[in-house]
Amino acid sequence: MKKLWGGRFTKSAEEWVDEFGASITFDKELVLEDIEGSKAHAAMLTECGILTKDEGHLIIEGLNRLKEKALKQELSFSIKLEDIHLNLESMLTEEIGPVGGKLHTARSRNDQVAVDMHLYLRKQVLIIIDLINEFQEALLEKAEKHVETIMPGYTHLQRAQPISFAHHLMAYFWMLERDKQRFSESLKRINKSPLGAGALAGTTFPIDREYSAELLGFEGIYENSLDAVSDRDFILEFLSDSSILMMHLSRLSEEIILWASQEFSFIELDDSFSTGSSIMPQKKNPDMAELIRGKTGRVYGNLIGLLTVLKGLPLAYNKDMQEDKEGMFDTVKTVTGSLKIFTGMIRTMKVNKEQMEQSVKNDFSNATELADYLADKGVPFREAHEIVGKLVLSCVQKGCFLADLPLEEFKASSPLFEEDIYDALNPYNAVKRRNSAGGTGFAEVYKAIDKAKKYLRAENYGDQ
Repeated sequence: MKKLWGGRFTKSAEEWVDEFGASITFDKELVLEDIEGSKAHAAMLTECGILTKDEGHLIIEGLNRLKEKALKQELSFSIKLEDIHLNLESMLTEEIGPVGGKLHTARSRNDQVAVDMHLYLRKQVLIIIDLINEFQEALLEKAEKHVETIMPGYTHLQRAQPISFAHHLMAYFWMLERDKQRFSESLKRINKSPLGAGALAGTTFPIDREYSAELLGFEGIYENSLDAVSDRDFILEFLSDSSILMMHLSRLSEEIILWASQEFSFIELDDSFSTGSSIMPQKKNPDMAELIRGKTGRVYGNLIGLLTVLKGLPLAYNKDMQEDKEGMFDTVKTVTGSLKIFTGMIRTMKVNKEQMEQSVKNDFSNATELADYLADKGVPFREAHEIVGKLVLSCVQKGCFLADLPLEEFKASSPLFEEDIYDALNPYNAVKRRNSAGGTGFAEVYKAIDKAKKYLRAENYGDQ
């Protein structure tokens, strides 16, 4: 098969060399975007008088027929034709005759592939934003049911203070809100058109780049043709935003895995998001959470990989940049799959409310309540901290907890302790009272949930 760029060459590469250099095995993912970009380019060439109206109409009709075949998965791609662009150009020529070759007027594969990836990422980022919304809704639904469910809060993975389980879940809601904002803001960079930049220097044809950008729904064009074909910042930004999102999902995965263990028994995952053991019949493993935690590494790897590819490239296009696509496709698949899994996993997760609440009665996570109690009565906090520390030590030595101590022992530590100290030590009361802005107090958590609902409603209606 003669290559479409083969006029300069007298010798063909061996088959294995063609296979090594070809990208069609993965960039066929861009088939619909390539057709969309080509239709806009053909319309612009016609509008500018570079193609006749009949030629433009014939090309666009041919592209529409290829789109129909693509949607039905009836297109067959050839490694000999290297990439999605040359494959489609060859198919178009077969479909409508030699006029198909005119489509490439005033265009290079360099600006063609760039516009394909802009179109692809714009679509995928909007899908990811919608999936984040769905996950946030699942978190809100679960949080609303468990505002007054008490659990241990941790620092250093050691029990610290009792908190509302809803408050813990809502921490992830706001992480996801920042993730969503990052993806939304990245659309400003994604939604720029490189089409018409040519190979690197623009073109002598009287094209209208703004018109083709408008046809494709872009908000503007790249101002510099060199930058247009060599820029991959928008992919790096997507991979970076995805890495931060996956880090958040991985942190929640780790907590899900811990909470589902027999040692914690705070939750039980639905069977549809768990697996068993081939040898131990009693096992119920949180494999989906573990997979998301593991897949975070591959998303990080895709970001580092592309950063490394680009770091030494001179302007403008270099074949190295062919390595920008597989990591992008893989990240889209990983992120969208992880968000769908988590939404279902949270919605179907059973919360062992009694186990959570029991756990905060058998620890010292209420010790801060004692220090605050004394500080509220005028004792300097550092002095109160020392008094309570000694009481905790006494309990550890006796094998009991603070609420088990008689009032006389409290008074021996400080005469300011009164009978109401037992109310202060109650984990439920300890959580209920923490109503500083953004705190775990029930009133604050309900306010946070209401605010979160307004955020989602505003975003869904485009007002946020």
